[in-house]
Amino acid sequence: MKYKEALKKSMEILAQDPRVVFVGYNLSYGSRAYGTLATIPANKCIETPVAENLMTDLAIGMSLGGYRPVLFFERHDFMLNAADALINHLSKIESLSLGEFKAPVIIRATIGGSKPINPGLQHVGDYSAFFKSVFPFPVYENRSADKIIEGYRDALQKHQPTMFIEQKNMFEEEV
Repeated sequence: MKYKEALKKSMEILAQDPRVVFVGYNLSYGSRAYGTLATIPANKCIETPVAENLMTDLAIGMSLGGYRPVLFFERHDFMLNAADALINHLSKIESLSLGEFKAPVIIRATIGGSKPINPGLQHVGDYSAFFKSVFPFPVYENRSADKIIEGYRDALQKHQPTMFIEQKNMFEEEV
């Protein structure tokens, strides 16, 4: 199975849960998360403006209301715009509320690809080590189809945020 197919299958599995909603941009239009949401119904996708901090706080708020948002970032570089919401809100809300509130947001964070055309330095940054160092919740770099599917299924059952680092350059590779 190709890497992209494993991601697409994982999103289809998540979409079966009535609590799951996909949040981000290029989800309903454009690439539909690089094609990984192509079969997901439009009513499960919330298309946001290019405003990473806003879409992160939207996902956090929805998670507090009982939803299981899947927050999609096209590229790691863009997550830097959401650093305040990710670091100061999402990763600390359970501690700040003394356990009263949990925000089980599933984050899809893509390292931009250089194929077929290199989009430039501001679109291919890899901040995996940074994210792993600042987030108290799990950050996964799954490389096999089974691990991708299993990881997303597992994240849906957790009552905490979970981040998955995706490699755009691997989308067409067999894993």
